[in-house]
Amino acid sequence: MSYGQGGPQSQWDPWKPNSQQPWTSGDDGRTPDWAALAEASETRNKRRRLFFIGGGALATLAIGTAVAMAVVSANGNDEANKPTSSLPATDLPSASTTPSFAPTSAPPPLDPKEFVASKAKDTAPNGPDLLFPGTQLTMGSAVYKKGPKADSTTCTTGVQGTLPKVLTANDCTRLMRITYTKGTIAVTVGVAVFDTEAQALKVKSQADKQSIVKALTGGDVKTFCDGAICRSTTNSYGRYAYFTITGFTDGKDVTTKDTAVFAAGDDLAEFTFQRIRQRGEAQASAAAAN
Repeated sequence: MSYGQGGPQSQWDPWKPNSQQPWTSGDDGRTPDWAALAEASETRNKRRRLFFIGGGALATLAIGTAVAMAVVSANGNDEANKPTSSLPATDLPSASTTPSFAPTSAPPPLDPKEFVASKAKDTAPNGPDLLFPGTQLTMGSAVYKKGPKADSTTCTTGVQGTLPKVLTANDCTRLMRITYTKGTIAVTVGVAVFDTEAQALKVKSQADKQSIVKALTGGDVKTFCDGAICRSTTNSYGRYAYFTITGFTDGKDVTTKDTAVFAAGDDLAEFTFQRIRQRGEAQASAAAAN
């Protein structure tokens, strides 16, 4: 009769914590299976190494993710992704701190024409040499030599045709004349002076083709426009009405083909306008400086 524990013999499982390794007595003649034990130990060690390696990989991945997030955060603009209410307050000046300036109004520039429009303001000295200075005149490429001059308070003595009547009706106070020459072409300019601009404008509107200033000769300037056909012009600026008469000193008649005669008359008329305007500009500047 044999004696022993009843029931099935317990099995040893290296992965179960409470299992026991089977031992046999020396009587049955069996020994532990050392090969199986070694294989089980090796399997256990491999699983531990895999666990450590896997855990390290997960840790590395977690660190890498944290670094990547830190880089994005450093390079990105977190403020741009925040709602407006969470952005820091700026130091922009408010409307109340905007500098203000007192309104200023520069006086309007003085009108030069105003200072030659009436006797009351046109008080600067005047005369043929002041209105037409120098000994010659250059207009573009044309050069005109200054000739004789005349100045009279009796306006009718220096005009002819219908002009004496027109000047008298509008109370002309002074008539200045001067002649310029260029070769055989001569131009006399007559400047009639009035108390007001309105009077000068009436003279301009009332003058006709027979309202002519007398050619002024003398010295080196031979007689011209004495019975010959000449070209004449009429205009005004401010309280001045001015006239030109242009012809040949050799007695020839002026025709529409004589463009040099027309150009000379236009040059002297333009120069007269410029000089009267410059007179107004000088007086306007002097008034503005005071």
